[in-house]
Amino acid sequence: MKFATIHIKKGDTVKVIAGREKGKSGKVLAVMPKKETVLIEKINFVKRHRKPSQQFKQGGIMEKESPLHWSNVMLMCVKCNKPVRVKNKVIDGKNNRTCIKCGDLLEASK
Repeated sequence: MKFATIHIKKGDTVKVIAGREKGKSGKVLAVMPKKETVLIEKINFVKRHRKPSQQFKQGGIMEKESPLHWSNVMLMCVKCNKPVRVKNKVIDGKNNRTCIKCGDLLEASK
């Protein structure tokens, strides 16, 4: 099975372009290539019921982030401050992601 190419990496700032969280932006916590999803900080919260256990003494209803499909997010350019498409440009023998609109290099803020 062949997987789609992803231009989003852990630590990038992205903006949600579709779904109930449309318009919100946040930092990528994890990228899951096999599931084609990304986990974004403080976006797409879901409620999960937990039974009391050794780890969670209280139990009850917990909220946590849920992954979004990566087609629903776009990378944010630091210079443009807008969601942009990305192209790869080879500089000094290294593949770098660049903004299509302004041509600026996009670095992961880790």
